[in-house]
Amino acid sequence: MKVSVITTIRNCGEFLESNIDSVHSQSYSNIEHIIIDAYSNDATVAIVDANKSKIAHYVSEKDRGIYDGINKGLRLAAGDVIAMLNGDDVYADENVINDVVNAFENSGTDAVYGDIVYVNKIDTNKVIRYWRAGEGDRAKIANGWMPPHPALFIKKEVYDKYGYFNSNFYISADYEIILRFLYMHRISISYMHRLCVKMRIGGISNRNIFRILQKTCEDYKACKTYGIDKAAYAVMLKNLRKLSQFFKK
Repeated sequence: MKVSVITTIRNCGEFLESNIDSVHSQSYSNIEHIIIDAYSNDATVAIVDANKSKIAHYVSEKDRGIYDGINKGLRLAAGDVIAMLNGDDVYADENVINDVVNAFENSGTDAVYGDIVYVNKIDTNKVIRYWRAGEGDRAKIANGWMPPHPALFIKKEVYDKYGYFNSNFYISADYEIILRFLYMHRISISYMHRLCVKMRIGGISNRNIFRILQKTCEDYKACKTYGIDKAAYAVMLKNLRKLSQFFKK
């Protein structure tokens, strides 16, 4: 089973090398790392060049946002399983992908997911927020539950069958695709009771009040698109679920 790890970046020179090393140091060997760069003008290009033997594909060109970049990566991906790892982020340890592949083989599901932690930008051992996903199902999704996208691993055939990211959702395309795959098309999922990804704080959806409001509106639109009756209630619960994550450290 081949795993494609897609990383989208722009001016990510400060942390990109740790991201590349995190993928390259995985104990599972059948991995391709695809880096889609939205035309960086910092040290990113030099770092990629110094690590080109560890990277299967590198594309540097302007795009229409993060999800447009991910879609470029999906079109290049030759893996059976797709993983997304942001340029600032790293895998929790060297056995994450190996455990993911074992989970797919043991469960036979379309997707596997685990947990993530939000960590300090400099000290990735300093946990700020722990997203323990827990077991999920379609009913929970209708009530605002979702697996953490960086720790969600999905078979490539699911994307080929049900479509790529909808880049009309500038911030919430990850939520939209989860609703499309898990709620509308009811793909099968399996939960790994383990930490998968360390995310450095400062994601696009949490930068300021405008972004938070924009994300809330896009989340609501996604819920309405897939016929969730109490869309506003689902979005409210989705946001409230985040509060408990600060007490699970």
